[in-house]
Amino acid sequence: MSTIEKALQRKKAEEARLAELAKEKALSSPQADSAVSPSASTESPLPPHSQKTDSGDKDKVIFDLALDENNFVSSSSARTKINEEFRTIKRKVLNNAFGPLASTLTNPNILMVTSCNPHEGKTYNAINLALSIALEQDKTVLLVDADVLRPNVMRTLKQRTPNGLMEYLLGEVEDVADVIYHTNIDTLRIIPAGKSHHLSTELLASEKMQETVQEFATRYPDRVVIFDTPPMLGVNETAILANLAGQAVIVVEEGRTKLTDIQTAIEALNPDMAKGFIVNKAQRSKRDDYGYGYYYHRKLEANE
Repeated sequence: MSTIEKALQRKKAEEARLAELAKEKALSSPQADSAVSPSASTESPLPPHSQKTDSGDKDKVIFDLALDENNFVSSSSARTKINEEFRTIKRKVLNNAFGPLASTLTNPNILMVTSCNPHEGKTYNAINLALSIALEQDKTVLLVDADVLRPNVMRTLKQRTPNGLMEYLLGEVEDVADVIYHTNIDTLRIIPAGKSHHLSTELLASEKMQETVQEFATRYPDRVVIFDTPPMLGVNETAILANLAGQAVIVVEEGRTKLTDIQTAIEALNPDMAKGFIVNKAQRSKRDDYGYGYYYHRKLEANE
């Protein structure tokens, strides 16, 4: 039985036990038949754009992503420019993950999105790539905020920050299922970064993290896992995560990112990974204003 299956089994057993205890308490209470006023509830309100599920998993928060109003990729019927640009990007990513090249990669469906330096747009691109893949008819997406130094996924999506990856790796949350949060897009799940910790490098390099990523890579054959990682230069955590992923997408900002920084970042990545570049704010013409370009690269062997 896999780690996630065991976690889900334990969670269901605990929920059943709590439900039975609540039932016994209700039956023994003299006020069991009394009506409870809604104003008497002690449950704290959820933040904007969040709600609870109506399913059996009653404590699982759903993040209600307001995409159209924030210029993200969305399922709107309108053919928006951002939707079209990320359709082009995701086709190459999906081909690497599930096409002929997949057999030559380790964990081809595990994708890291990074940049050379801060503030070059990696989180925004990671989110939009995840949203675009989530629109596929036969794919699911898990978006993991692995930038544990400066987490930005939840802030960009305007959501509160619950327990996340760090709490799980620290053992404060026992089951990884408890930090996988649903969204209002059925095919998209999110793991927040959680709290910062001075041993984040060691936690990401731990056997627990490696086993979890391997579980993500193999459990669902239709799933793409996208890690939003810290920038490449001067950060140890990113190099560790690069050894777990089969693909890397490096976001560079046109007119800002230096070629020497790009070369240094490439050299720090696993040479066997598939590597792509998103050129952020690429100016193509006055009519098109700014957009995105995607360029695929894989390091050639010396004898080729």
